[in-house]
Amino acid sequence: MSEPTTPENLPSAPGTTPEPVQIGERTGMFGARNGSDTSGYGGLVSPILFPGAAVRPYGGDFDAIADALEARVDPEAITRIVIDRGEMTIFVPREHLPRIAQVLRDDTRLRFEMCVSVSGVHYPSDSGAELHVVYHLLSITHGSRRLRLEVTAPDADPHVPSIVAIYPAADWHERETWDMFGVIFDGRAALTRVLMPDDWPGHPQRKDYPLGGIPVEFKGGTVPPPDQRRSYN
Repeated sequence: MSEPTTPENLPSAPGTTPEPVQIGERTGMFGARNGSDTSGYGGLVSPILFPGAAVRPYGGDFDAIADALEARVDPEAITRIVIDRGEMTIFVPREHLPRIAQVLRDDTRLRFEMCVSVSGVHYPSDSGAELHVVYHLLSITHGSRRLRLEVTAPDADPHVPSIVAIYPAADWHERETWDMFGVIFDGRAALTRVLMPDDWPGHPQRKDYPLGGIPVEFKGGTVPPPDQRRSYN
């Protein structure tokens, strides 16, 4: 049985900005839950808001980007499109990420040649999608157009396909996202830490990572000769 139509669930008219969606509440300045709040704002409570899915027409170049992409991929490859603060974010199921990235790079109407960065976000209250990975793309061909892709993965299965074969510049960015958030990028070589020591426990930018109380470890400053250093192949 379909849900009854009420003023609260009526779709927005084309060209409007949907209301944000609240997915939880954040306490303190940074929302840390495991350990003491060291910010001095432990009593602060604020809503966690996500922008709502945009409604056509999006305006600017966004409609042309969406048309070109939707013509090349399956309908289920795009879960929603968000236009917020003049920027476009396309949400993609993780299994469709390599195909979407390939089309965005190679289609002449799109030509997002550069992956500028890959970053992680941890939303402990986003049940089943606690880990988000955001890809920032740039098209030089089309006058520095910018676009974001976003995928999610649950804490219990933190796997996302690697896009290094499509965007080689994502190599160290994927390693840093693994290092800081624990996202495992499948299908690539040498997913090793890039900031923390190899034997460091946990992933420091997750919101469930303890605040403070971690001893500083000095393990010596010797550098082995090149032929004895860790191999990345």
